Amino acid sequence: MASEVTSISENIKVISEKIRQAELKSGRKAGSVKLLAVSKFHPSDAVLEAVKSGQFLFGENRVQEASEKFPDIIEKNPEVKVHLIGQLQTNKVKNAVKIADTIQSLDRMDLVLEIEKQAAKIDKMISVLFELHTGEESKSGFSSVEEIRQVLDYISKGNAPHLVPKGFMTMAPFTDDENLIRKSFVSLRECAKTLQKEFPAFDLSELSMGMSGDFEIAIEEGSTMVRVGTAIFGERQY
Repeated sequence: MASEVTSISENIKVISEKIRQAELKSGRKAGSVKLLAVSKFHPSDAVLEAVKSGQFLFGENRVQEASEKFPDIIEKNPEVKVHLIGQLQTNKVKNAVKIADTIQSLDRMDLVLEIEKQAAKIDKMISVLFELHTGEESKSGFSSVEEIRQVLDYISKGNAPHLVPKGFMTMAPFTDDENLIRKSFVSLRECAKTLQKEFPAFDLSELSMGMSGDFEIAIEEGSTMVRVGTAIFGERQY
């Protein structure tokens, strides 16, 4: 167990240093990029070791797994925040809003309505990121800036007072072609730039883009949050 503990701690140090180097290389302010440790398929013990290392932001794909894993962790470590990053079904929203601080995978209007409905029941504000589809392999995400614009317009008129728009998320295509990966990140950055001008009342500065294999490119293109799992926790454990 000791070696595993050291591994998670050391991995976080290594990734954090790579983030800092990418910030420096890109002329970004030190500390401007957050690390979201993707803990899906890894047990509570692994999460707790990451917490001991000073990691408090975690990403989960599945609501049921997050709901089973995190309540006890958050009770003992209230600084821990859970971001849901997987495609969310409407029938999972009730439990999602209970456990999550942020839903990164907002990708359709019916999800907006259900999140508002369930969040209102427990009087909880939920931060959301709008997922833009920029990679051909991924089927989730809004297909255009215009679709996101319509949702932001709806929220801006006070129709979903428990949702707090914070920015945008995307998944780059799974390819070794750096140009295609970079194009994906540029698309999200340009989307954010356009919509921030149109909706100045919202702070849409969060750009969640970049994973284990491409986060340094993402940082060069303006990412403010990178989602790293395997490079921290290793291969899935269950």
